[in-house]
Amino acid sequence: MTEQKTEQKIATFVRYEHADGVARITLADGDRGNPIHHASVAQLHDAVRSAHRDGARVVVLAAEGRFFSVGGDLGAFAASDDMAGFIDDLAEALHRVVGELVRSDAIVVSAVQGTAAGAGFPLAAAADVVVAAESAKFSLAYTKVGLSPDGGSSLLVHTLGLHRTLRLALLGDLLTAQDAYDAGLVARVVPADDLAATVDQLVAGLVAGSAAANAAAKRLLREVAAPAPESALRKETLSIRTLADGADGREGVTAFVEKRAPKFGG
Repeated sequence: MTEQKTEQKIATFVRYEHADGVARITLADGDRGNPIHHASVAQLHDAVRSAHRDGARVVVLAAEGRFFSVGGDLGAFAASDDMAGFIDDLAEALHRVVGELVRSDAIVVSAVQGTAAGAGFPLAAAADVVVAAESAKFSLAYTKVGLSPDGGSSLLVHTLGLHRTLRLALLGDLLTAQDAYDAGLVARVVPADDLAATVDQLVAGLVAGSAAANAAAKRLLREVAAPAPESALRKETLSIRTLADGADGREGVTAFVEKRAPKFGG
């Protein structure tokens, strides 16, 4: 029997849909590049929990517009009265989402087009299978604004290796879709027009397989790669909060919003 299709619109930032064992979570603020802020993360968390309640066997994480996500909403950071507290709350909320995706028995597939920057990068990489359009680019860039990586960026070491991840964090290097494929992060690289169809094909294969076997394989492999992901996420929160409370963090965010080069104190 085919499951009845249900659709739930979650405000303006995230769209959720579930049908036939597949939950589709779409970042839906494409005109702004799908920035990450308190409201969008709250809605994202609601969608992830909805997928769990609906018993989804596969979760597809996708995005509307030119970009997967431009990362944290630095304008909102700068406008907050307490930037350190604002970022602390946001990081903790985002880390709950990442932790639930990593721990979920559902197989998570992300579809990445354009840029996945800042926290958008580790969010996309929290998936078990990452599919990228040829145009996709992955960037951390936190240190450029005086902050340290969060969103699960430290977990990238298990996939990319220490020195490649350090290069991304410290030098601001970009990973192209092909670079990410060669590094083992991306499972498929396809033309942008084929992205949705490729994801659908992979999802159909996963849904047709054994949900119990898929969940067990995910659990076993992830526990070897990162036995305590919550610990790594917590350390990221504490680090970025500390930097956001310092002169360099405030200067980096302000300079970004003012579209000028930052003047760090060292």
